[in-house]
Amino acid sequence: MSIGYHRDLDLTMAAAEERVRETLAAEGFGVLTEIDVQATLKKKLDADFRPYKILGACQPSSALKALSIHPEVGLLLPCNVTVSANDDGSVRVAAIDAQVMFTVIDNQELADLATEVGAGLRRAIDAI
Repeated sequence: MSIGYHRDLDLTMAAAEERVRETLAAEGFGVLTEIDVQATLKKKLDADFRPYKILGACQPSSALKALSIHPEVGLLLPCNVTVSANDDGSVRVAAIDAQVMFTVIDNQELADLATEVGAGLRRAIDAI
């Protein structure tokens, strides 16, 4: 089972991240959190790692609905989108499959919402 979907792009990391932010915004998502994995691993472990960022994307109206249905759903939020360098010089952009993420809670209303959110994430990734 795949936990997400991705696209490999012939862009720089900076250009790919900019496009991700633009296409997420066009789908109503904001980026709430950002983790620069490469910088964090260097600082904490003095380990070298390829350029890799995790962006925590959130659609506020969907988050409100989800939290209203099941308050502990906050443990699953936000939806992560990654931007990372591939060995061949391309950049991989990936997004969590919200439907897979929400299977840990047995609730049809949340499952339906996850389908909507997942479709928005997929459209954002496909639009890059």
